Amino acid sequence: MTESTDVPPGFEPLFRTSPYTELIGPLYGRGSGAGLVIGFRVQRKHCNARGLLHGGIVSAVADITLGYATSYAADPPQAQITAHLSVDFLGAAREGDWVEASLESSQLGKRLVFGGCRLRTAEREVARASAVFAVAA
Repeated sequence: MTESTDVPPGFEPLFRTSPYTELIGPLYGRGSGAGLVIGFRVQRKHCNARGLLHGGIVSAVADITLGYATSYAADPPQAQITAHLSVDFLGAAREGDWVEASLESSQLGKRLVFGGCRLRTAEREVARASAVFAVAA
């Protein structure tokens, strides 16, 4: 198994944390704004009973990636609240895999923000997700 501390070049600890991201992390980031890529090494705590990356973690990382990337794409960054999240599970990741999530599309509005992202390992696509965020007043 690959050690959980094995992080690809260019990734640093995620610039923003919360009690939840600390619980599911460590999460790492590369780039900023719409170019943000969030990555993590799949650990046993991220897996279901079959040893595969749990869909809840996939959904959480998709939500975090979409939220951070679209929020920080605005100048100044927008406070946003997830209004809708949809995830299509396309493949499996296993303990030791490095998973990356990146924004593929976004549309920033005054009241709503739309975004889409993909999660991948080096070998396969794990999921695609889309979200709608309400811009907080």
